[in-house]
Amino acid sequence: MKDAEAFDARATAVRLAGWIRRRVRSAGAVGGVFGLSGGLDSAVVACLVHRAFPHSTLGLILPCESDPRDVDLAQAVARKLAVPVRIIDLEPAYRALLGEMGQGDESADQRLPRANLKSRLRMTCLYYHANLLNYLVVGSGNRCELELGYFTKYGDGGVDLLPLARLVKSQVRKLGQQLGVPPAVLERPPTAGLWPGQTDEGELGLTYAELDAYLLTGGGPRRVADRVGALSRRGRHKRQAPPMPRR
Repeated sequence: MKDAEAFDARATAVRLAGWIRRRVRSAGAVGGVFGLSGGLDSAVVACLVHRAFPHSTLGLILPCESDPRDVDLAQAVARKLAVPVRIIDLEPAYRALLGEMGQGDESADQRLPRANLKSRLRMTCLYYHANLLNYLVVGSGNRCELELGYFTKYGDGGVDLLPLARLVKSQVRKLGQQLGVPPAVLERPPTAGLWPGQTDEGELGLTYAELDAYLLTGGGPRRVADRVGALSRRGRHKRQAPPMPRR
């Protein structure tokens, strides 16, 4: 992947931290808030926001029936950066809301709606703190996720800024290495952590190596092209503003 090999992580870190600073200030805000999940993308965003606003940064760790390792790794990132964090356990609110909707008993067809509900509860917490502190919400979506629509509409897709939106996964990993993200986070298999055993690659039906190569070069096996096209078409509505009728 020629484009990936030429990627300058040091220059990109400087550029993206400056971009975040300018966008936040142009909005009349004073800092950034982000979710810390224990994954690579959120750790890289934490590093960039902290560089942009060393004294006006907040990370939220928002477990909801989560693997305890998610919280441990998120805290490890926060400690290394000396970033202020809050841990808010969303499980009681999540369970109460399901109960109010009459969805107390889990079934197979509820897995995706429940996963999306968790993501949307996290978005609500992020915006509460953003409003409270006059910060912007900084999301961790990368190019792979955005082009395929691999995110929750009005969940992890509900953000103010997307600094990683032009970077494929391999570039995000190189950026994380440059920024000093802990090895345990760099090497962890990508997962949204929305149900036990869930991984990004398993859900997408593609490896990130295949996806990165296709997005950077436009070439690759027909199977990859067909899968990317199908996912992109299915997720197109997530990338567009809500349609409005003509006058």
